[in-house]
Amino acid sequence: MSVKLAFLFPGQGSQAVGMGQDFFEHSERARELFAAASERTGIDFEALLFEENDRLGQTEFTQPAILLVSAIAHKLFEEALPIKPVYAMGHSLGEFSALTAVGALDPVDAVELVNLRGKLMAEACAGQDVGMMVSLGLDDATVEEICAAQREQGAKVWPVNYNAEGQIVIAGLKPDLVALEPILKEAKARRALLLDMSVASHCPLLESAADPLAAKLEEMVQDTFIAPVVSNVTAQPYSTKKEALKLLPRQLVEPVLYKQAIAANDADVDIYIEFGHGGVLKGLNRRATKKPHYVVQDMASLDAAIAAVREMQG
Repeated sequence: MSVKLAFLFPGQGSQAVGMGQDFFEHSERARELFAAASERTGIDFEALLFEENDRLGQTEFTQPAILLVSAIAHKLFEEALPIKPVYAMGHSLGEFSALTAVGALDPVDAVELVNLRGKLMAEACAGQDVGMMVSLGLDDATVEEICAAQREQGAKVWPVNYNAEGQIVIAGLKPDLVALEPILKEAKARRALLLDMSVASHCPLLESAADPLAAKLEEMVQDTFIAPVVSNVTAQPYSTKKEALKLLPRQLVEPVLYKQAIAANDADVDIYIEFGHGGVLKGLNRRATKKPHYVVQDMASLDAAIAAVREMQG
């Protein structure tokens, strides 16, 4: 039978030293992609990913590292089981990984692109004490109202990642986020926790990064989509370079509508395959869908995902 797959790709926060090492040790294709990405960017990805260091948490290194491992995981799956997804989708940075999976971005080009994206984001936030905070246990409207009220008083805080029911990430200036914590808890938030982030993603503080990113996108994105990509900005699929060039710069400064995207597109899917380390999106999807969800992060999980799809195919 025909099985409808959605390919998912995680974003920043999923990184860990050692991710991708099993692929590297057991796959010539993985080693080729490591070498090509290192040559293109000047980043020693073996050292970055396999040795303890403080660079993996810096956004200009985090983003290409995550994308590289996700692209390798997908490439190995695709070579073993050539099957076109119903759509591909990523969380924030993961949308660029999704574009590689549908043929709209070359994987090595994408590594270079998100290395630049990370640098532009860091530059936009330079000289400002920025951060991100997760709110747990409050509905969207409550968090939105609290943030809007704080902005009216001069604070710079915005809801930016709609991850799951009762889980929203807020970005802004760190002192304003710290001041927000007791307000969220007074509103009965189960938890309000500052995240270990060096940038304030998906909010107006990144406005200066949009135009330089758009210029690089124009150069690198191809009009060769084999399947749609679901936009973080609209929660709807797109499948042309023109749409990508419009949506991806907006993605820097507008919220990630992840849970809305899953809700809007879940009916079209039989099984989710997440490519990359950690299973972060599986955790988010647990409350949003009953569909099977497999994470491909090493050779064993690659084999398990392939076996599961083949079994569903009959």
